[in-house]
Amino acid sequence: MDYAHQQLEREKVFRDPVHNYVHVKYQVILDLINTSEFQRLRRIHQLGTTSLIFHGAEHTRFAHSLGVYEIARRIIESFEENFPSKIPGDGLWDDSEKLLTLCAALLHDIGHGAYSHTFEHIFGTDHEQITRDIITSDTTEINHVLEKVGPDFPEKVASVINKTYPNKQVVEMISSQLDADRMDYLLRDAYNTGVKYGTFDLSRILEVMRPYQDGICFEMSGMHAVEDYIVSRFQMYQQVYFHPVSRSMEVILNRLLQRANEIFSAEVTHDPQTPYLLLPFFHHDFNLDDYLQLDDGVLNTYFIHWKRYPDDLLSNLASRFIDRKPLKSAKFDDSTKDLLPRLRKIIEQSGFNPKYYTATDNSFDLPYDAYRPGKKQIQLMQNDGTLIELSSISPLVRAISDRQSGDNRFFFPREILRPEENVDLFQPEYDEFNNHIRNDQLIN
Repeated sequence: MDYAHQQLEREKVFRDPVHNYVHVKYQVILDLINTSEFQRLRRIHQLGTTSLIFHGAEHTRFAHSLGVYEIARRIIESFEENFPSKIPGDGLWDDSEKLLTLCAALLHDIGHGAYSHTFEHIFGTDHEQITRDIITSDTTEINHVLEKVGPDFPEKVASVINKTYPNKQVVEMISSQLDADRMDYLLRDAYNTGVKYGTFDLSRILEVMRPYQDGICFEMSGMHAVEDYIVSRFQMYQQVYFHPVSRSMEVILNRLLQRANEIFSAEVTHDPQTPYLLLPFFHHDFNLDDYLQLDDGVLNTYFIHWKRYPDDLLSNLASRFIDRKPLKSAKFDDSTKDLLPRLRKIIEQSGFNPKYYTATDNSFDLPYDAYRPGKKQIQLMQNDGTLIELSSISPLVRAISDRQSGDNRFFFPREILRPEENVDLFQPEYDEFNNHIRNDQLIN
């Protein structure tokens, strides 16, 4: 039997808190899981700094990737049973796409790095491009496994993740507004953060999901289950993904890496505190192997060393991050944004460099989005076979579609609110700052 169809003598299962079991039948899937690149995902937190707010959120990209694979496997199983293609081009499920879909589902996040979004902003990395590189580069174990299926198989898997693969059913199963990726991370994030509003009826959604000529749609009878999913996503954005303290810790992490970049991009001496694994990124001369050496633990280890670094800014920022000392934040809008320069000046007069200890953050720009009918739409199939877009018949979904939700926040050291904790703070400046914050802002 050729490698593409080689099955394990006995199905392997992974115990999973969300899906109970993750089922693996194909040798290629197990071989991909056992590669060094995939095992690295055990050391990358799914929610980054959010684990510093929701202490249960210690789950990883590894667990999420297995979960996305399992949901995709269940979708394919349903399609095979209920919607198998009879003739080419009939718009039903072509089972020859099965292994490709499973591999793409498993590997869709393989390029995520340490504290990925913050790291990307500082060093200009692109986890989506790195995902494609890991899959297609002949230097990786993942590429060697995929090439055993066929010489063009790595490029096919990369094209699914890149959304350029011609079969839209395969692409939309992994990347659309209701896909295996989003369904797993909502359920997994809700479970691990301990919140209840991220849950929805996964079994019902899989039951009403079906292929059609141009992608994947949902039977009309399942509209309420899809509505529930959309509302659950919306609630998770507001309560978890946009959490102001998580955003505060992201700011500290950003400033910490920024300061480290300034220090170590210059010539450095041999020192135990020198971040040798980060130097290629500080020098803007890194390769794929350099990237794969990094994970959350590597960065955290450097941060612990930097707590004792002679540079006061670096050591203080490292301590704030490792010891979880978030900045304080206040909402602002167009009517109060003119106060920000004065507030920064007061903070500077109080002994804090505003370059490192203040920031503005707009949660509208965070890498999560609510349902947007203008993008690839969620289609419902009516009894006569015609399709109708979800928000056009669901008042509930229409109410939150394309809604601008979020806030603008100004971050600053919490010490400035308590003069007794900051002996260098001038009392007049303290009074002015607190007067503006308490009268014109909403402290959170």
